[in-house]
Amino acid sequence: MIVVTGGTGALGQAVVARFLREGRRCAVPYIDAAEVDRFPHRDHVRLDELDLANEEAVAGYYESLGTVEASIHVAGGFAMGPVVETSLAEFERLFRLNAATCFLCCREAVRTMRRGGGGRIVNVAARPAVVPTGGMIAYSTSKAAVASLTQSLAEEVRGDGILVNAVLPSIMDTPGNRAAMPDADHDQWPKVSEVAEAIAFLAGPTNALTSGALVPVYGRA
Repeated sequence: MIVVTGGTGALGQAVVARFLREGRRCAVPYIDAAEVDRFPHRDHVRLDELDLANEEAVAGYYESLGTVEASIHVAGGFAMGPVVETSLAEFERLFRLNAATCFLCCREAVRTMRRGGGGRIVNVAARPAVVPTGGMIAYSTSKAAVASLTQSLAEEVRGDGILVNAVLPSIMDTPGNRAAMPDADHDQWPKVSEVAEAIAFLAGPTNALTSGALVPVYGRA
């Protein structure tokens, strides 16, 4: 089984589609029922409503899956704002959406993969996690936490047959981003299908060596 959190979103859909083309089984936890209604793969995956920030629920979810070959953590949130206009509540909200959900899914994936003899974990951080970017302090630091978690976890599980990596997209070519930035050069942005290919390599059996990597998937952006 391959878990794809955030699988009903733009990048998540591309990831799910990539694995379904290989005949792989995917489990997609979701929180937004409206996204499921628009999800083109809903009849071909396991769908479960799940709050990824609920520790007990996430533990129970992974326990129910049996063998997990790969766990891919796309779910998260984004917000911009100068530091003096960023409340503690907003800062904590972004950490919960990005870092806490990633931590819980990584932890339970490791627990499950150790029983199964190994696996692959791929997190989704972001370019601002490693390239300083003003005006999005809560988002940048929460994604930096995802990057640090990835590298620390890769070292911790190195002897368990579990490889842990992260991709760092720039602004991706999605309908939402095009609507938000209609005057941008959209041809410069990486396509979600291209980012999905990078994730598929890191999460697949072809990747036998790479762990602890923060892989830039910037395109020409």
